[in-house]
Amino acid sequence: MTFIQLKKEILIDILVRLPAKSLVRFLCTCKSWSDSIGSSSFVSTHLHRNVTKHSHVYLLCLHHPNFECAVDPNDPYIEEEVQWSLFSNETFEQCSKLSHPLGSTEHYVIYGSSNGLVYISDEILNFDSPIHIWNPSVRKLRTPPISTNINIKFSCVALQFGFHPVVNDYKAVRMMRTNKGALAVEVYSLKTDCWKMIEAIPPWLKCSWQHHDRTFFNGVAYHIIEKGPIFSIMSFDSGSEEFEEFIAPDAICSPYEACIDVYKEQICLLFEFYDCEEEGMDKIDFWVLQEKRWKQLCPFSYPLGYCYRITGISIDNELLMGRRDFAKGGAELYICNYESKQVLETGIKLGSMTYGEIEFLFSITYIESLVLLINY
Repeated sequence: MTFIQLKKEILIDILVRLPAKSLVRFLCTCKSWSDSIGSSSFVSTHLHRNVTKHSHVYLLCLHHPNFECAVDPNDPYIEEEVQWSLFSNETFEQCSKLSHPLGSTEHYVIYGSSNGLVYISDEILNFDSPIHIWNPSVRKLRTPPISTNINIKFSCVALQFGFHPVVNDYKAVRMMRTNKGALAVEVYSLKTDCWKMIEAIPPWLKCSWQHHDRTFFNGVAYHIIEKGPIFSIMSFDSGSEEFEEFIAPDAICSPYEACIDVYKEQICLLFEFYDCEEEGMDKIDFWVLQEKRWKQLCPFSYPLGYCYRITGISIDNELLMGRRDFAKGGAELYICNYESKQVLETGIKLGSMTYGEIEFLFSITYIESLVLLINY
């Protein structure tokens, strides 16, 4: 190995450890640095290190900038001020605010986060709602084209987004349904920058049903769906374009108290609905999907008397839970270690979005990357 090659390897080993913001600045240092940092191999190496080492990881939350003034008891119709921000995964300090990349002042929702990219659209979705794939770390934006496949209005729209490792592509899945049971599914590919309509819809989806919580893992979109008295998990592989159905455990009797997410590289279901047998405690039932069957794990217990709501699971396989504050509005974010049973208060004051009688709290893991820095 020549001295020049060794010197370059040492430089790359140093650069790959740095945050995305610093690397973007270093693009202007010199041509050799710009070529190295902007190469697809460096982007992949930097992302792989962040994922495996849990480096440059944040909590991405919808929160109250001024929690004390979130609710005015004299004016119940006051509009809550909420903000998307990144918080340190270790100290929980606010690191940066995420203003809409196009300068919009309207509320927007993040419908997925994968490898440094976030997928945003309107707070209330329609079939023609504008969609943006955004990397806030490098301030790069991709706006998918408007689909030409849809020419009718749907009553319910769901969006999901993530990376599919088998096809090495970022996929967006849009599911649209009418009250009469008609279903349309579209898949967007970041590589081809186009939408594709899925024609083959299985018979068991051609009926009236409601979708609830959802997640996206390894290119597969998962939804909790309600078909009459039956609760199921519907999966759709955005690469193979195949649907599957997994009947939920009998104990899940209310979809509003159920959460689906990823725990230790497995799809899991969490359900909080009834008191624990242990005095003074509530519990969350816990299942993981193994070989297409649900395996029940030990429940997670927490003190009775607090209104907790599960928002998801972090990259460290810890439960993210919001403790509702009815006096002030919003919720306080807690991190709960399933194995040690330790509960940690973060001090982050989550905001909420309400649709009808359903309230949503948002807190997810965000990992920095350089994806979109170069043409994908």
